[in-house]
Amino acid sequence: MTNKHTSTRETIIQTLVEALEPLAYVHAFWEGGAAAFNRIDDWSDLDLYIVVDDEKVDEAFLAIEKALKSLSPLKQVYEIPQLPWPGLSQKFYKLERASEYHIIDLVVMKLNSPEKLLEPEIHGKAVFYFNRSNKLKAHPLDKEKIVEKLQKRLERLKARFDLFNMVTQKEINRGNYLEAIDAYHILTLASLVEALRITYNPLHHDFKMRYIHYEIPSEVIKKLKRLYFVESDTDLQEKYHEATKWFQKITSQIDQEMIEREVRKS
Repeated sequence: MTNKHTSTRETIIQTLVEALEPLAYVHAFWEGGAAAFNRIDDWSDLDLYIVVDDEKVDEAFLAIEKALKSLSPLKQVYEIPQLPWPGLSQKFYKLERASEYHIIDLVVMKLNSPEKLLEPEIHGKAVFYFNRSNKLKAHPLDKEKIVEKLQKRLERLKARFDLFNMVTQKEINRGNYLEAIDAYHILTLASLVEALRITYNPLHHDFKMRYIHYEIPSEVIKKLKRLYFVESDTDLQEKYHEATKWFQKITSQIDQEMIEREVRKS
C-alpha cells in the first residue's frame, strides 16, 4: 500500500527553504514551538516564522502556497484575521499528503515589526533555516518590565477571581450543571492554572495549558488533573471548593520577591 503521507516535516521545511531563500525580500526563516524546546515527536505541528520586507507580505504568502502546492494539494487554509502584534500575519495549512498532525502554523513578519517572538526565555531557542547576515537576533529580555507586568497581572487575577468565582457556585445552587461546569473550567480552574504558572514558570503565565506538563512539577499536575475530571454534581461541588481554596492559598504565597526570583531564574 502506498503511504499517502508523502510530505514529511523534513520535506515541507526543505521545500520552503528552497522556495524562499532565493527571494531577496525574505530575510529569515526559522522554526519555533516544539523544535525550539527540543520536544518534537510524531504529533508535533510545524511552527514556522518568516521575516520579509514590509510591502512583501502578500507576495510571501503566494510564494509559500505555491511551494506547498508543489508537495501536495492544500486540504485547508485557515487565516487568523488579527494578531495582537502589529506587522505579523498568520495562516494555518493542512496538506492532503501529510499527517493530520503536521499542521503548518506559519507567521509572516514585516522586517520593521517591533515584535519578532525570538526571546529564548519565552519562545525557546529558534531553529534558523536561514538568517541573512545574521540580521535577526533576540533582544535582551527586560526582566524588570516583566516583573512589573506580573505584579499587575496577579492583582487583576485575584480581583477577577474574588468577583466572578462565585458564578460556579451560583449555577450549582440553581441546578444548572452545564453552566456550572463551564464556569468551573473557564473561571475557577483557568485562574488556578495561571496562578500555578506564575509560581513555577512566570514567563509562561499566559500560556494556559500549553507546555504545562513540562513546566509544572508532576505531583502538581496530578492534583490539577484530578480537579479537571468531574464525575458528578456532588464531585463538582467538592472539587470547586478544593480548587477555590488552592487558588487562594497559592496566590497568598506569591509576592514581589518570589516573582523577581523566578523571573531571574528563567
